[in-house]
Amino acid sequence: MAENKQTNSISFFNSRLTSIISIALVLFLLGLIFFIGLLGQKLSVYVRENISFSVVLKENSKDADIKKMQKQLDSRPYIKSTEYISKEQAAKELEEELGENPETFLGFNPLQASIEVKLNSEYANPDSLLIIEKQIKSYTDVSELLYRKDKMQLENYNLKRTGIILLTLAAVLMIISFVLISNTIRLLIYSKRFLIHTMQLVGATSGFIRRPFIRYNVASGIVAAVLAVGMLTGVLYYVQRDFPGFIDLLDVRSLLIVFGAVLALGICLSFVATCFAVNKYLRMDADKLYHV
Repeated sequence: MAENKQTNSISFFNSRLTSIISIALVLFLLGLIFFIGLLGQKLSVYVRENISFSVVLKENSKDADIKKMQKQLDSRPYIKSTEYISKEQAAKELEEELGENPETFLGFNPLQASIEVKLNSEYANPDSLLIIEKQIKSYTDVSELLYRKDKMQLENYNLKRTGIILLTLAAVLMIISFVLISNTIRLLIYSKRFLIHTMQLVGATSGFIRRPFIRYNVASGIVAAVLAVGMLTGVLYYVQRDFPGFIDLLDVRSLLIVFGAVLALGICLSFVATCFAVNKYLRMDADKLYHV
């Protein structure tokens, strides 16, 4: 008798440990998808905010007027930053690219002074830029605007496409996760199906029967979520070690959001899966319990 109890205890412990590890691995994969999604969003903002265009200034523009215009541009809600580039600086940059100063063979500096403008991420798209272009061209000192419209369209298209792919992947993985967790919990409750039927026979309500199973599996879900958070932290540590500066893309708030989401999913998925599994045996006839 003692040996049977010990064997049952070991079997129970092994099944619970297997369940926790299985759920933890699923939550770990979900957490990775969340991190990839957040990184994609951060990189999207970074790429958009580094798309710049040049406001070419007229030859007779005065320094005071240029500074005034630059100050007004900086105050615009759609502009992240501006940088004034003089004719001499532009010639120096061109010399670094070409390896030769244009003044040496032309006899004069053909370049014009300009203001390099970077937009806030939400405005870095062709539609917004058309409106911004009209506003900037209204300044009397502006000669023209130079930017690669096709490049901007391509980058926006690639960013949207990447976002859709990540969202689809997250949705598919969420469904797979629920199925895996549901099957894991269903296997645990399967061994208790006769106990559920016995409790029904003695008059226990459905809520009373569900309650201990929910408590048990939600607790397992919390433990699995903590393990998943530990694994995610380990992955971040090793990635940061090999790629210094990587962690700077994710602020503390983003990390807390992902860890909180993993914990919430561990609780919610375990709760829902347990309700489905227990309800299945609550509705099942006694004769069918022997054939499932």
